Amino acid sequence: MHLLLRTLLHLFLAARRPPLGLWAESTLPLRVLPTDIDLARHVNNGVYFSLMDLARLDLMVRSGTWAKMRRRGWSPVSNAQTIAFRKSLRLWQRFSIESKVVGFDSRVIYFEHRMVADGEIYARAHVATRLVSKSGPVSNAEIFAEFGHPPADLMLPDWIHGWREANALPSTRKSAPHAWT
Repeated sequence: MHLLLRTLLHLFLAARRPPLGLWAESTLPLRVLPTDIDLARHVNNGVYFSLMDLARLDLMVRSGTWAKMRRRGWSPVSNAQTIAFRKSLRLWQRFSIESKVVGFDSRVIYFEHRMVADGEIYARAHVATRLVSKSGPVSNAEIFAEFGHPPADLMLPDWIHGWREANALPSTRKSAPHAWT
């Protein structure tokens, strides 16, 4: 429940922050709250991704993308995520989440998020997202028609293709039986 309330708060706050472009780098200043920590007294590893959801929401609202998506009936969903940790964020510590779109492939939009405190990266994640509608996934052609084409120099890092392939599950239209090998 705390994440729902925090998300609604940030939805309200993002609409009052300065606008920026979808392809720009975004910074969301935050503070570690008691609901973010675990028994080790640092931000729980699962909470990092929830905080990054707030950062993507902030970027989408401030760029006008959120309003356009809602009008079209599109919703963002995470498809794959990976994270690397360097340092722990502690209770009440101030930090920011630096976010940007790092590229596209034929199916997903890729974001990079960096948790930054005192000028240092504490954690970095890459998140593959899709936009979906009631009729299924939204195509890149539809996305670019609605939001504009990405900058010509937006080049997806080569390693991301291998990461996606190595971690992909079968399509929802195919069987994915559970069996340990």
